[in-house]
Amino acid sequence: MDFNELKENAEQICKELKDKAPADLSALALSLSAIIKMMITMVSGLMEQNEKQATTNSNLLGTIKDLQETIKELQRKLNMDSHNSSKPPSSDGYKKAKKDRSLREKTGRKTGGQKGHKGVNMKLPHEPDEVKIHLPEKCKTCPYLSSCTANGHVFECTEKRYVVEAVIKTNVIEHQIVKALDCPCGEVKLKGEFPENVKGYIQYGDSFTAISGLLSTFGAVSTERIQTLIDGMFNVSLSEGTICSMIKKCALKVKPVVQKIRECLIDSDVVNFDETGVRVEGSTQWVHNSSNEKYTYLTVNQKRGKIGIEDNGVITKFKGTAVHDCWGSYWKFDNVSHAVCCVHLLRELISISENNPSHIWANRLKNLLLTMKSAKENAIEQDKSGLNESQIIALEREYDEIMAYANMECPPPDNTEPKKRGKRKKGKERSLIERLIKLKASVCLFIHNFAVPFDNNQAERDIRNVKTKSKVSGCFRSVKGAQNYLTITSFLSTARKQGIDAFVALTSAFNGKAEKIILGVGSE
Repeated sequence: MDFNELKENAEQICKELKDKAPADLSALALSLSAIIKMMITMVSGLMEQNEKQATTNSNLLGTIKDLQETIKELQRKLNMDSHNSSKPPSSDGYKKAKKDRSLREKTGRKTGGQKGHKGVNMKLPHEPDEVKIHLPEKCKTCPYLSSCTANGHVFECTEKRYVVEAVIKTNVIEHQIVKALDCPCGEVKLKGEFPENVKGYIQYGDSFTAISGLLSTFGAVSTERIQTLIDGMFNVSLSEGTICSMIKKCALKVKPVVQKIRECLIDSDVVNFDETGVRVEGSTQWVHNSSNEKYTYLTVNQKRGKIGIEDNGVITKFKGTAVHDCWGSYWKFDNVSHAVCCVHLLRELISISENNPSHIWANRLKNLLLTMKSAKENAIEQDKSGLNESQIIALEREYDEIMAYANMECPPPDNTEPKKRGKRKKGKERSLIERLIKLKASVCLFIHNFAVPFDNNQAERDIRNVKTKSKVSGCFRSVKGAQNYLTITSFLSTARKQGIDAFVALTSAFNGKAEKIILGVGSE
């Protein structure tokens, strides 16, 4: 029976009491009727108030839940550092991660060189330019010193030591053109010509151009400091405009080789991809990296996503395995096989374990990924080309079991809750679980194909110098300036991977030998 029906019954009873009550009880019947009506009115008001309170409580519970999620998310962000997220170590500041948080496991070995490692010592670069003889102290004041020295048999060298000093000097070359005043062949207009690269009355040679390009890119030195360094070392004053022109000239010299580097990457089996933000012309633009253990190719674009990746020009024509993080734009390219950086996943799993200690699936999966890595490394040490099929099946079965347990510990959002506008919020943990289930093949690819690395450290190392440069210089004033820097950096990074000195590589570009030295092609 609902309240309205109860109210109607009470009013009916009051009416019957009033009609049937004797005369001496009619006043009492009227009073009872009034009291019942008043109580019904009060109950009606209380019920209405209770309904409003219930609605308010429901809204407050929803608000509390949202606030709890917000607090949890803020706490997660507050706990983020380089060991449990993609933030760089430089962002940790003085709050350094504890040593026991490192992803590197203790080996039990002492620090320093290990037994059996190949030793390296300093070697003389060439024969001595100067010899200094150190006589005994008493002989220096002896009256027979000159005769003993002239004899040639009194003193004998018992030990030699060498000191390698740097000699910094400039070499001024004067170019002269001459004409024949009296030619025995009868020619009347014979006159020499200056080399094509000698255009001004006084100009800087290619060595200064190479040094400026090297300091700006490989050294990550600002233009103003390059100016100060060259002036201090060589007593040569270069304007900032001249230095910028030299850097541009370096970029033009190495550009043909860098384009060949891009082609070599396209023809490779495995390429690492990454991107990082940099300030250009007062706004954030994105440096896109494509690299492997042999080559590096860097470009800049306003967009971080698919447009910027396509502009880089490698992945669009690439047919091999692309190693990258879980940035969504990379998955739009279906012409390649995808491999996920497992170190990024390890950091996310550490974050889940720290923020949700009761959820053990994250720690289990972290241990499984490290077990897979160790199994691959042990197989490589034994000169094996792959893991046994039984090993792979066992490891992937455990992967599936862990993800099934993860679904139990962190199930999908409850669909019975009131529907709000937009997608239902899953949270970081649930999103990671769904991603790991969906991308299982890409996560585990490194144990199927030993050419695929466990991580994407190669790309991160190749792009790191860009962050160093941006911290020193603050920003790039123009897109062309940024691309010139990246072109030279691509060239020098590739040269280092080939075991070629950076200065030697850059000077070879001015001699027309860069392609032969860097890529091993070309004619003598």
